[in-house]
Amino acid sequence: MDIITLDLDFQNLPQIIASYLIVGPAGPVLVESGPASTYMNLRAGLSQHGFKITDVKHVLVTHIHLDHAGAAGRLAQEGAQIYVHKVGAPHLIDPSRLLTSAGRIYGDKMDILWGETVPAPADRVKAVADGDVLNVAGLQFTALNTPGHAWHHHTYRLGNVAFTGDAAGIQIPETDLVELPAPPPEFKLEVWEQSIDRLLAENFEAIYPTHFGRLNNPVGQLEGLQTILRQAAEFVRVRMESGQDRETIVEAYVAWIQSKARAAGLSEYTIKQLNTVNPLYMSADGIMHFWRRVAAKQK
Repeated sequence: MDIITLDLDFQNLPQIIASYLIVGPAGPVLVESGPASTYMNLRAGLSQHGFKITDVKHVLVTHIHLDHAGAAGRLAQEGAQIYVHKVGAPHLIDPSRLLTSAGRIYGDKMDILWGETVPAPADRVKAVADGDVLNVAGLQFTALNTPGHAWHHHTYRLGNVAFTGDAAGIQIPETDLVELPAPPPEFKLEVWEQSIDRLLAENFEAIYPTHFGRLNNPVGQLEGLQTILRQAAEFVRVRMESGQDRETIVEAYVAWIQSKARAAGLSEYTIKQLNTVNPLYMSADGIMHFWRRVAAKQK
């Protein structure tokens, strides 16, 4: 079994979004379709390894956010079966609500970032639940429910490795820096902490986050995510309780995360790469949204 990292070269930037090609006894499987805007890059990557897009009969997506599943409809129309969390499945068949939600975040940048997201035929979408075992192309994947970043999020275990989507955070290649993707409206602090505990308990040999590439130190990545998760939530909470407005909090959050990145030795180019796939204002908004819901429940 070969696991190949396909760099989708998102926005002409390397090591931002991966699609994972797993070559099983009965053919190729993809984990993550990537966005529709990188569909041609995906085709080129498959070609480099001797496959056509129509050779791919099975695509597992960890969740339905556009950087992970935006091209799933295109692949389904080409004949692939798409495996997705049961909560996300209807939104691949009819992506209108998904696109409306994403549009609130990305505004007039939607097309250039994500391309044209098309519906997947209903008979090409397989809804997956926690613990389901997927026997595809002679391989056996197990779906692990790992919400927190998104409610509709699975990690897929394959032997002693796992494809973690965003559940293990964002890893910056050749650094120890872990970045937190916390988009509104589904970011949930305690729920994500439970997902991290579940992943740690699996004792994986390696993990494959979508952003980006194989990690041979899963514990270090997951513990790093625990730390930044708590730090970021507290950073935002303190400023909300002091009465700061949204713009002030976002500005402070962006400056704080960027200062951590520079302290870790990241170049301005790498920081740009990170902000392209994980806009920092988006995470600040996601954490603020979470704390507002907490406060509303306490009234």
